[in-house]
Amino acid sequence: MVSAVGMAAVLGGCGTTGSSHVTLKLVAADYGDSPANSSKKYWSTLVSAYEKQHPDVKVEVSVYSWNDVDRKVKEMVDAGHAPDMAQIGAYADYAAAGKLYPVSDLLSIRAQADLLPQLSDAGDWNHTPYGMPFAASTRVLFYNKSLFAKAGITQPPTTWDELAADAEALKGQGVKYPYALPLGPEEAQAETMQWLLSGGSDFTDDMGTYTIDSSQNANTFTWLKDDLVDKGLTGPVAPGRLNRAAAFSAFTDGQVGMLNGHPTLMQQAEAKGVKFGMVPMPTRDGGHQPAMGVADWMMGFKQNGHADQIGSFLDFVYDEKNVLAFSHEYGLLPVTTSASEAMGESEAPRDKALHPFLDQLQTAEQYPVNKISWAEVSAAVKQDIGQAVSPDGNPSGVLTRLQSTATTADSRASAL
Repeated sequence: MVSAVGMAAVLGGCGTTGSSHVTLKLVAADYGDSPANSSKKYWSTLVSAYEKQHPDVKVEVSVYSWNDVDRKVKEMVDAGHAPDMAQIGAYADYAAAGKLYPVSDLLSIRAQADLLPQLSDAGDWNHTPYGMPFAASTRVLFYNKSLFAKAGITQPPTTWDELAADAEALKGQGVKYPYALPLGPEEAQAETMQWLLSGGSDFTDDMGTYTIDSSQNANTFTWLKDDLVDKGLTGPVAPGRLNRAAAFSAFTDGQVGMLNGHPTLMQQAEAKGVKFGMVPMPTRDGGHQPAMGVADWMMGFKQNGHADQIGSFLDFVYDEKNVLAFSHEYGLLPVTTSASEAMGESEAPRDKALHPFLDQLQTAEQYPVNKISWAEVSAAVKQDIGQAVSPDGNPSGVLTRLQSTATTADSRASAL
């Protein structure tokens, strides 16, 4: 999801009538790519509508970029000032610490049943749902059709070797970023997981054990370093310093030949008149192409004791029309069955464009978000994975350090 500037903005009181008996505080991530479409606007509209129906409840929303939002919530919780709600990237560590309400204490039965099971199941910790999916996406390889035609490329790649050859051809035509590889701290864990999957592995094995330093993963990042980065095929900005938002912006400016992207990029590219195509992420040998899915999470904190008001507000948030409004605004996939069915049945161009992503979501691989340690591991990946492909980097060494971090964090979590 595309983050804008990392400035907090407080939205509250819009449309409130009467006295406010309860004030709810929500910290949320920004899905916009500019101030013009910041999530501040979405929440302002939604909060105004809710407060008009519930004059005894005021909702204050603080919006932060994806660079900052998880850290901000952690700082608030650690300081003893947890928000009533947070919409961030991971929930399990807070659930294990006893800081969250179970979903059943918040959402109505109807709203709980409407959450997509393939997403809501990932919100379980210790067999109890604590995390509510808020937004979802899958990832595909975007490519610039105009740049491909200029470089004489007639078909998008299906294998890594084809991707590297296409990147060489694009570089020969002066393309600034033949393949944009955003391993900067904004969302490096997503780019990393997409490559791990295409290399036949993942962050964890089928039993949920971290396998970050597996031989398959080491081979994947060695190939990235040797065959893309060291050959100058990933552009002038070091992957460890290239954030997703910057890579997306460069794609919409016509400076990127290929990159991994999610549905939001379609809207951004179309707005700039970029002619693009989308295909599954190439794999080492062109075989099975696993899809990657990402869901972000809403959670309710117990500290302030506002379960009834939080539940009322979240029932409103997860109403079909509001879920669809958010999905349409940011080109993301709905997280409820009712909204997904409405989008899947719609012939409107903006909805039809998302149908392939909806189909992928059914079987897409997700982050191990129900592991207590995932928040810490994800933060470590964001911080360190770019070093694996740096000029003097050692892919195996970096993955080994990340594995050590993951194993230690997992052991600590198991002792809770």
